[in-house]
Amino acid sequence: MSVSRCAKLIETYPKRLTAVIAAKGVCRVEFSLCVLLQKVDLHRLEEGPPLTATLTREEGLKYYRTMQTIRRMELKADQLYKQKIIRGFCHLYDGQEACAVGIEGGITLSDHLITAYRAHGYTLTRGGTVREIMAELTGRRGGIAKGKGGSMHMYTKNFYGGNGIVGAQVPLGAGVALACKYLGNDQLCVSLYGDGAANQGQIFETYNMSSLWKLPIIFICENNQYAMGTSVERSAASTEYYKRGDYIPGIRVDGMDVLCVREATKFAAAHCRSGKGPILMELQTYRYHGHSMSDPGVSYRTREEIQEVRSKSDPISMLKDRMLSNNMASIEELKEIDIAVRKEIEDAAQFATTDPEPPLDDLCSHIFANDQPFEVRGATPWTKLTSTS
Repeated sequence: MSVSRCAKLIETYPKRLTAVIAAKGVCRVEFSLCVLLQKVDLHRLEEGPPLTATLTREEGLKYYRTMQTIRRMELKADQLYKQKIIRGFCHLYDGQEACAVGIEGGITLSDHLITAYRAHGYTLTRGGTVREIMAELTGRRGGIAKGKGGSMHMYTKNFYGGNGIVGAQVPLGAGVALACKYLGNDQLCVSLYGDGAANQGQIFETYNMSSLWKLPIIFICENNQYAMGTSVERSAASTEYYKRGDYIPGIRVDGMDVLCVREATKFAAAHCRSGKGPILMELQTYRYHGHSMSDPGVSYRTREEIQEVRSKSDPISMLKDRMLSNNMASIEELKEIDIAVRKEIEDAAQFATTDPEPPLDDLCSHIFANDQPFEVRGATPWTKLTSTS
């Protein structure tokens, strides 16, 4: 950045300036904001995450762009599904963006993450591209799972899906955490599930084993208030999901505030890395769409309820207002990001509707990681499909 540009920024945002570094006529300006966070509910913990967080300008712009990308990507998926270009199961994540982005801000990409079928946002934060995700949704060769996984089965490095069986990803996450402990690599696993899956017996079995073995795992319940079409009050005798681990420490935070989620995740990660074993987080969030694309989402809740959440607690609007009111960004800057995101989504959608579908010969490929071939008794008496890795 030039010295003149640097001086202009200092003049515009004097209260937010934390550092100016000059060398050979080049400056770098850093802004930060101290944010007061909402109270965190604790279970079996004497201390919890901090009630303040520092947000730099660079972080704010990054979080804003990522959440906008997830939001616009899901809205485009909604459109393509209604045009019958996307088929099958499709569970959208709009409204819950602060969960994925905040969690990622509290761990590293060398840590591991596994979730349920509402997975598009995590596929993006874990390193997937919009183009790969959209192409996977339309079943194309350029998809992140080569068009074979669809909405529920997407994977990247250290990200294990996208899993369709309710709650079954939680014990798988414990297995990943066991591997982390066995290898002694100071890594951990984040295992996510919803409020509906929280009543699954296999989750309580996993709590038990993880606590016995002191596994480095963060159990996260994304409580979006509705298990399919059933409210939490009608499906759970106790809606305090952060206490469900009993002997496992728990925290409950505002899942609509990206900074609340980030600070809670940092706290939980430090707990796991210190050898104290598992910890349970409940993120209180909300989904704008129905459970899946076959659910209109307004038969068990009102449009007014959805609109109230949008107007008061939208994660993107909250971050945007926070940055604008503290002079950390201008309206013009955020509009530029919005325009760039829309273009990225449109380009990805164009690719996802023109890229070829995977060939039939590829049907049985990528089943095993090694090169051992095998024959699949085929679709017709005259055809044998072979596998490649």
